Amino acid sequence: MGEGGRTAVGVRAYWLIAGMWIRSTLAYRVSFALTALGGLVVTGLDFVAILLMFAQVDALGGYTLPEVAFLYGLSATSFGLADLLIGSAERLGRRVRDGSLDTLLVRPAPVLAQAAADRFALRRVGRVTQGALVLGYALVALDVGWTPVKVLLLPVMLVGGAGIFGAVFVAGAAFQFVAQDASEAQAAFTYGGQTLLQYPPTVFGKELVRGVTFMVPLAFVNWVPAAHVLGRPQPLGLPGWAAFVSPLVAVACCALAGLAWRAGLRSYRSTGS
Repeated sequence: MGEGGRTAVGVRAYWLIAGMWIRSTLAYRVSFALTALGGLVVTGLDFVAILLMFAQVDALGGYTLPEVAFLYGLSATSFGLADLLIGSAERLGRRVRDGSLDTLLVRPAPVLAQAAADRFALRRVGRVTQGALVLGYALVALDVGWTPVKVLLLPVMLVGGAGIFGAVFVAGAAFQFVAQDASEAQAAFTYGGQTLLQYPPTVFGKELVRGVTFMVPLAFVNWVPAAHVLGRPQPLGLPGWAAFVSPLVAVACCALAGLAWRAGLRSYRSTGS
């Protein structure tokens, strides 16, 4: 079977497994609604903290409240999409430790598709909703001269950002083949990275900004493309065209994460249990 055929099988297996969990979740609609609402409120506390900061200052790192809300909305929505679609892969270390990964290996479907769809948590849609609400507020409040290019850049940022975060999830899962108990280290790059991107790059040191631009390119989720929309200088003096390469960065990250996943899967040795 060719690469395209395997991808099609993986996508179909993913949606079949995810659909099973969605139907299970929606069997208790009130419970689901309360859980999703609770997630929306809890994640919204991050933005409440930002509002409290702006109750004391007019700008944060030279950015106004609508501009920070724009950064927040982009990172929260992109991360929420990645977390919803592939966040379950972070449980892989537990399966490696207890040997239950073997059950995924014997099924006629790609292991990554099964791991990503396992216990698909529809409640995570609350995080996506919360991020989208803040982004909507920012778009209304921003004083920006919108052009067709800037408007088209918005969905590009969201899709590219979700791809970059998704690649980080997969790379973290691949690392757990070796470390077996690295969920906290993975969270530092996923949840921690999303929190980092909620704030302007101007409040961080240049070494940190370099790290999230060239080593783990999270800056292309929002910092770099958002600079074009907001009419601000690019972080680290990057060229203007860097604002439009988020999809290419996402593709490169996904390709590298795929290679890491294959290497990790080949190194797996069953516990024998």
